[in-house]
Amino acid sequence: MTPFRRVTDQFSVSPQIAVSDVAAAAAAGFVLIINNRPDGEDPAQPDGAEIEAAARAAGLDYLAIPVRGGPDAAQVAAQGEAVAQAKGPVLAYCRSGTRSIVTWALSQADAGRLDRSSLIALGAEAGYDLSGVLG
Repeated sequence: MTPFRRVTDQFSVSPQIAVSDVAAAAAAGFVLIINNRPDGEDPAQPDGAEIEAAARAAGLDYLAIPVRGGPDAAQVAAQGEAVAQAKGPVLAYCRSGTRSIVTWALSQADAGRLDRSSLIALGAEAGYDLSGVLG
């Protein structure tokens, strides 16, 4: 199983998940899966449509916000809005989890929900260095 890394009570990130990980995400209480990985980035990754079908079958919402390189303002806003509107915990994934946590952290900083030093600390606790993005 792919590890889910808790950032806050409402938001976790993960490296690439498999279809088989979706049931574990539902069992863990997630209500929304956000896919930050573009399809076709790696020939071995499952297509987003496969993850979406498994998520919907498990009763989860699914949203694709594919990020190449760094997120743009629209992607940051979309991720922030999706997390804010979710009716429970959100799991976001990409290849390593880095794009997911960066996109979320920028959304939180832009909205004034958390200050940059708190976001850097949360990232570090989850195993990600956000100081280059937020420092």
